[in-house]
Amino acid sequence: MCTLALIGTALSVGGALVEGQQSKQMMADYQAKAYGQQAQAEAQSSAFEQSQERHKQDLLLGQARAQAGASGVGISGSPAEVLAANARQGQLDLDAIQYGSKLRQNSLNTQAALSRFSGKQAVTASIFKAGSNLVSGLSGLYDPTKAVTFGKGAFPPPPGGSSTGGLY
Repeated sequence: MCTLALIGTALSVGGALVEGQQSKQMMADYQAKAYGQQAQAEAQSSAFEQSQERHKQDLLLGQARAQAGASGVGISGSPAEVLAANARQGQLDLDAIQYGSKLRQNSLNTQAALSRFSGKQAVTASIFKAGSNLVSGLSGLYDPTKAVTFGKGAFPPPPGGSSTGGLY
């Protein structure tokens, strides 16, 4: 009977540990990896969006120069100031795209870190659960009716109840 109880306790402890590892691998690690991939995709998307914005700004700058040249106005003075202001605004637009992307990447990377932390917590919880199962299982094996008590011997009293004669 004791052997079966020990086997049951061992299985309970092992099951708790395996459950924690599986929870970490399935839930946390895969989710963290997905968040990391999303952050990488966000960075690539932002780079593409910035490239498109630069191209658009280059086209607008070229059109503005062509219109100024076609109208006979020189590219100095007021038209130059307008072109410079447009270039500054274009750079601000590019910076805003990059800043927004960095915020989204940071958020995704934070979520990935939280998932990894959650997985570590699942492993830790499984260790405590396994320890609890071990203590509970081993305490179930203890039978106070069969335990040795202090002040009394482990052997039965001698026949006749006297402890002064014979071998005793």
